[in-house]
Amino acid sequence: MTAAPDPRSAGTIDAATPEFPSGTILGYPRIGPRRELKKAIEAFWAGRTTADDVERTAAELRSRTRARLVELGLDPSNASIPSSFSFYDQVLDAAAVVGAIPSRFAHLAPEAGQVDGGTRPLDLAAYSTIARGAGDDLPLEMTKWFDTNYHYLVPEIGPDTAFRFADDRPVREFAEGLAEGVVTRPVIVGPVTFLLLAKAADGAPADFAPIDRLGDLLPVYAELLRALADAGATWVQLDEPALVSDSVDVTSERAIDALVQAYTVLATDLARPDRPAILVAAPYGDLAAALPALAGTDVEAIALDVVRGGVPSDPVAGLETTTLVAGVVDGHNIWRADLASALDRLETLAGLGAAAVAVGTSTSLLHVPHDVDDEPDLDPTLRGWLAFADQKVGEVVTLAQGLTKGRDAVADQLEASRSALASRAKAPGVVRPEVRERADGLGRRDFRRGPYAERKEAQAARLQLPLLPTTTIGSFPQTPDIRRARAAHARGELSTERYEEEMRAEIRRVVELQERIGLDVLVHGEPERNDMVQYFAENLDGFAATQNGWVQSYGSRCVRPPILWGDVVRPAPITVAWSSYTASLTAKPVKGMLTGPVTILAWSFVRNDQPLADTANQVALALRDEIADLEGAGIGVVQVDEPALRELLPLRAADHAAYLAWSVAAFRLATSGVRDETQVHTHLCYSEFGEVIGAIDGLDADVTSIEAARSKMEILADIAAAGYPRGIGPGVYDIHSPRVPSEAEVTELLTAAVGAVAPEQLWVNPDCGLKTRRYEEVTPSLEHVVAAARAVRATLGS
Repeated sequence: MTAAPDPRSAGTIDAATPEFPSGTILGYPRIGPRRELKKAIEAFWAGRTTADDVERTAAELRSRTRARLVELGLDPSNASIPSSFSFYDQVLDAAAVVGAIPSRFAHLAPEAGQVDGGTRPLDLAAYSTIARGAGDDLPLEMTKWFDTNYHYLVPEIGPDTAFRFADDRPVREFAEGLAEGVVTRPVIVGPVTFLLLAKAADGAPADFAPIDRLGDLLPVYAELLRALADAGATWVQLDEPALVSDSVDVTSERAIDALVQAYTVLATDLARPDRPAILVAAPYGDLAAALPALAGTDVEAIALDVVRGGVPSDPVAGLETTTLVAGVVDGHNIWRADLASALDRLETLAGLGAAAVAVGTSTSLLHVPHDVDDEPDLDPTLRGWLAFADQKVGEVVTLAQGLTKGRDAVADQLEASRSALASRAKAPGVVRPEVRERADGLGRRDFRRGPYAERKEAQAARLQLPLLPTTTIGSFPQTPDIRRARAAHARGELSTERYEEEMRAEIRRVVELQERIGLDVLVHGEPERNDMVQYFAENLDGFAATQNGWVQSYGSRCVRPPILWGDVVRPAPITVAWSSYTASLTAKPVKGMLTGPVTILAWSFVRNDQPLADTANQVALALRDEIADLEGAGIGVVQVDEPALRELLPLRAADHAAYLAWSVAAFRLATSGVRDETQVHTHLCYSEFGEVIGAIDGLDADVTSIEAARSKMEILADIAAAGYPRGIGPGVYDIHSPRVPSEAEVTELLTAAVGAVAPEQLWVNPDCGLKTRRYEEVTPSLEHVVAAARAVRATLGS
């Protein structure tokens, strides 16, 4: 690939600045096409392999990625290929680089100092422990990465956090590529975003904010840049997505001041050639007022997300010496780009006065699968509408050629793009008149239930639950036997009759376990479900499932988001038989388990040819029919999970109200058809709930369970302040760690909950489903949960 085109404005790029490539991507999937990294690191955690084995697998993946990107058309010689690998999480990686290790893990960090001219990094075991916890040491908190389904680990920064250049892995991985003849572009979370996403460490003063430490952190970043320059790096990418969001704990003015401070130090005070050229990437939204501030610094390139974000209509001062990397290829979704429209946008962007315009992806391709050509079972017509990571690289290459050589040079690709768009628009199933007519006929009554006081009384009479009732979120561990049976059934090697009998046998075991432990409201454990979204997608018209379309959710956790391509219809009941069978095994209440409309959208690749609100209502109507059938079968408790409610919240506060209006309405449409005595639950996790507490109230669920254990019940203050009136279940068991919480630990959390919320409102439950855990962890943990509930219940009774 050629370098960026010659300057298109009166400004020029300094002769000392290396040319930026005409096309690039901001990152690439790191798990491997067959989840090789997941399998390697989980084997290490299980003690079946060594850290050296994992390192070899990771090195092979990085090498294959570099070779693949060269094969797809990116130039190996000019930093067009990003080096964006991570064993677990890029924010944890940044914390490791700068030595920001919480004090409870200080014993894991090697002593400061140099070894053979290099740094002394965390080993893989220590790195994993910080991510996952061990014994009484809680892991770093986890939360959503902006408006994606990726989760990052939250750094803990205090006034005394000792920053130092502690891990030179970015330098070593750059050198690894250079040895293969590939000049990569190291990708690191930028210093401003790192601190804005951090939380204050325990014991920090009330008025302390991690961004207060920016001046202490910048010398470490400067040292890293010098080390990269010494290794031969020509460009480095510093990701600063926090600047496109209002969801940070400082004012936008403070954030912009920090941005200017950081890049004055790194781009100006650290004179070249003591550093690589700097690309500051701002994915996931609109930089808004931060763009002119950043353009006023001496950074050499700025990457903008022009899919989710806008661009100014007038030239921006400072861009005349800056390359603008225009993210016109959508890194969020899997639909083929409209290449002609993208070229139009690129040509318009040249009017901003930038020294040069290059083509980029809107975000890292971390959020999409590897290769659509690796999906032989997808309908060929549908496959022709899609672009996974490899195809998006091809789109970047095409657009760069069109920008530098003219549209005639890419005429065939432009025609193929136009033809795919036309095919999609007229395909059967994309529009179903009966679905549109039902949605158009909805009225206000379809979105409302009766008064909560009346519902509460009717539900209490029906369910007869104790104070502080105990339950789980839904799923139980998916054992190897369950997974093997489901895979054999999918391959046609196990009959449906035999498969269903194996699932019923597992349900019997799960019910017996819950009865023995003493839980009050039971679940069937969801053994038949491969994924909480994919399972429903496979049973609804308008969706397609992939075979190898894996993306990383967090750490080693990978999911295969289904593709929502057409109007949604439920052809038959989905969960009723499983829930009815479970209810036949116990006298205790049983929860029917559904995934909510917003989460189905958030964790799918959703059609982009109509408003999300319209698609959400279609899914909600399908779920409404399912809930009616569950109620008709005698199920008295129905849980409709919405863990992604906060996830889709727009990054700018001005857009919140419109989103919350349609997302809350979709949930209420799904759940408002039931009688008063049917108790509706919902579940939310891994979010800053205080930002959407009003929307949680607006869902009008009878009981809401939320993640709270890893954050040590931080949400309770928001719940209490809001005067939340209905049932609430703040999680007391963090299921995303292999730790088994002690009874005392759970009791402490539950006691804190009782101190903040009326006991009559409280439910006792884990943070999330138990699917990813093992029974050796789950059984004692649930025993401790039930014992703690009984102990606290007894104190309340006395």
